[in-house]
Amino acid sequence: MFWWVPIGTVLLSMGAFISFAGPLTWIAARQPSWARHYKIPNTRGAELSAEEAERRNILIQGSRMVRLSLRQWLINNLWMFAAAVAAWPLMRLAGIHTGPLPAWWVLLLQLLFCIYLDDFLYYWLHRSMHQRFLLKHVHGLHHRVLAPWAISGHYMHPLEYVLTGSLAFIGPALLGSHVALLWVWIIIRQWEAAEGHAGYAFRWSPTHWLPGSDGALHHDYHHARVRGNYGGFLPIWDRVFGTLAKDYDQAVERWTHRPDADPA
Repeated sequence: MFWWVPIGTVLLSMGAFISFAGPLTWIAARQPSWARHYKIPNTRGAELSAEEAERRNILIQGSRMVRLSLRQWLINNLWMFAAAVAAWPLMRLAGIHTGPLPAWWVLLLQLLFCIYLDDFLYYWLHRSMHQRFLLKHVHGLHHRVLAPWAISGHYMHPLEYVLTGSLAFIGPALLGSHVALLWVWIIIRQWEAAEGHAGYAFRWSPTHWLPGSDGALHHDYHHARVRGNYGGFLPIWDRVFGTLAKDYDQAVERWTHRPDADPA
């Protein structure tokens, strides 16, 4: 189980993120005509010159941002490997197993439980990261990216990365789930990390299947405003606790009813 859970899960997480972020980053860089319809308007950072961005310690986009994001992705996953191996004596008590698979509908309900629980827990972690000390010393690294590309989804401080990854393990641990459920959930979580920083809101994204989801718009607007929209997948907890980013609902309304909106 040591190879299936901590080692296999971290390797799968790495592979899933690169598999999703790679093509989405290519789209952001090349801006093919078919994708322009789905591009979210960049409301912050586009007006800055490269010199001004450098002076303000901001990464906007381009090859340098991709290079630094890949470097940080590797560093963060080395820390995650170390944390997972160190935590294995505790993780093994969770009851995650390779036994018989439960019925498909049980797996589906467990998957939804993991998604909504993680979003709730991530909301509070992310909101905490915006307290002055943590924003300056930890989370501020992630907000150097004002015009995000998908590859920047893991451009963050190692502490934040390990804490975020640890939250994702809580749902499967509470359920004592099959390792297959853990892996499917981690793949979905990595899609969310890539999609939320892609700069595009694709209607075909599976996150739209979640009740109340706004897809990539929710987290993209967090980067535009910095304050508010602390949830990961969904705006639910921001609505409940009154932390929606300023003018977010109006932005969603404008996006939904824009003149070139997809009629599908």
